[in-house]
Amino acid sequence: MPQNPDLAPAARRLADLLAAVRDDRLGAPTPCADTSLATLIDHVDGLSLAFAQAAAKDVPEGGSQPPSPDGANLTPDWRARVPERLDALAAAWREPSAWEGTTEAGGVRMPAEVMGRVALNELVVHGWDIAAASGQPYVCGDDEVEECLVFVGQAVEQSGGKGAPGLFEAPVPVPDGASPLDRLIALTGRDPSWTP
Repeated sequence: MPQNPDLAPAARRLADLLAAVRDDRLGAPTPCADTSLATLIDHVDGLSLAFAQAAAKDVPEGGSQPPSPDGANLTPDWRARVPERLDALAAAWREPSAWEGTTEAGGVRMPAEVMGRVALNELVVHGWDIAAASGQPYVCGDDEVEECLVFVGQAVEQSGGKGAPGLFEAPVPVPDGASPLDRLIALTGRDPSWTP
């Protein structure tokens, strides 16, 4: 049985990136089509809560809902709240029971072992998105990238190369010899050389 990944490094890295986002960059574009940096941060805020609830099998009354992020939802305390939620997300997935059974997030029900990997992929890829959009460097652990490459690769294969609706677009080509991180970003339908 494969070892489940630790989400803490990706969550901490993302929190550190958010701390360095300047207010004047919140309206900037991101590698996510038609998504401002503020809207992407609101998405990270929501997914942090949703995936922590998924780890605890704490499905909201009436079921979980697909995300509908909007930069206008960012409240003045987002710089404190989002990192706290990221920490809580990582802590929730440290519990061995988080990876057992089935769970739900964003209106989707799946095995918890898969859901945890979806969460890791969201942290890693959106970390790259936020770094690119805010002009920050992005350095990710090789083990995290490899874990995400397996997950995204399987999803792309199952979709016949069309991507995964609600998660990522169809892959874009990368040159031979591209780094593992660039291959991951390209598999999610993003251009690894994207700049604002």
